[in-house]
Amino acid sequence: MEYDNQLPILIVEGITDKKHINKILDDQVEILCTHGTLGVERMEEMILDYNLDDRSVYILVDEDDSGHKLRKQLTYELPHAEHIYVDKAYREVATTPEPELARALLSQHFNVKPIYLI
Repeated sequence: MEYDNQLPILIVEGITDKKHINKILDDQVEILCTHGTLGVERMEEMILDYNLDDRSVYILVDEDDSGHKLRKQLTYELPHAEHIYVDKAYREVATTPEPELARALLSQHFNVKPIYLI
């Protein structure tokens, strides 16, 4: 598996979230999609494959029941991870307006495209 061990990892739930974030980011970040909650085996596989214990990890998931469950699971497995939150009013990362999402990413020192800060 090819990856840059120095790049930060951003963990999201789905491919739509990843696309929405990629549009806004102006930074090199490896984005991992969980596609929902993870089984124990899949979680361990992800931690080992991407060397998550030794990398900067950020968690950005939906503000709904499944997102809360996944965030709790990831927090347990990756206690060093930083958390990024979207406003509960938008519930989903994919439906969060670009300027709002840009500010959330900026709060954790990610570079974002200036057009989304208007």
